[in-house]
Amino acid sequence: MTSPETATDRVLDVLVVVPVFNGGSLWSEAAAALADARGASRHHVRVKVVDSSSRDDSVAVARTHGFDVSVISGADFDHGGTRNTAVRGEPGDVYVFLTQDAVLDDRSALDHLVDVFKNPDVAVAYGRQLPHRNANPIATHARLFNYGEQSHVAGLEDRGRMGIKTVFTSNSFAAYRATVFNELGGFPERNILSEDMYFAARAVLNGAKVAYVADARARHSHNYSPLEEFRRYFDIGVFQADHAWIGESFGGAEGEGMRFIKSELRRLSRIAPAWVPRAMLHNALKMLGYQLGRRYKRVPAALRPYLSMQRKYWNRG
Repeated sequence: MTSPETATDRVLDVLVVVPVFNGGSLWSEAAAALADARGASRHHVRVKVVDSSSRDDSVAVARTHGFDVSVISGADFDHGGTRNTAVRGEPGDVYVFLTQDAVLDDRSALDHLVDVFKNPDVAVAYGRQLPHRNANPIATHARLFNYGEQSHVAGLEDRGRMGIKTVFTSNSFAAYRATVFNELGGFPERNILSEDMYFAARAVLNGAKVAYVADARARHSHNYSPLEEFRRYFDIGVFQADHAWIGESFGGAEGEGMRFIKSELRRLSRIAPAWVPRAMLHNALKMLGYQLGRRYKRVPAALRPYLSMQRKYWNRG
């Protein structure tokens, strides 16, 4: 891989891409926060919204803030492919990806994330995700566990210590050095989810680093039901099965999962003991979903969409 261009204190060309579908009031809040951060940035920031034929006012909200908007068929949305298409041929030093339900927590969030690319080794960066104000105790712990107060930069030399967390990232609020992104061919297409981890793993194996930027904060969380947790973890298992090389290179997710459960039970027992039984149900269904997903090829094809959160993925030819 060619050496990435060193980013100094110069003004960078930043393209922010947000896929949207029926974003509702949360998208209105997220769009306003993004427009505010764009206006406050010392970098040149452009925002491109890719709308999957929303039936609400999502497009109007984007245009109100002066964002560029392209509309695609909902059937054509693909986690990796849609994002690849959005940046293809676009000039820029850094590509930033947000989801419609990620609300930047302050005006400096974008700049904090982008400025980490001053380090020429960094190819991928992701910000800190805080729970939404309506997050339940389970969702709150998930954000506190996965997104700590300390920033770090991780590379291949850290995999013995960090395992799969070496290449953890999240396209809910992440950034990529454009030269490396394009050189490695961007995200995988027709991929069930975790296109962000896939790319981070490829980048690290090619000598680059992943940065976690705790000062770049966004509010993003989900109050999943137990069944939704099962389906999400089924999809994670499918991803791990289809890309076993990631686990072989950086270790599996099982050890991290047990550490999460112990941390969650400690926290809930202390501050929200009534939620402990619910958390145990969530975790049992997560583990079941993950193990089924790892073995999805043994599951009848007709049944797979009903086990998955990404049903459209299974309906493609």
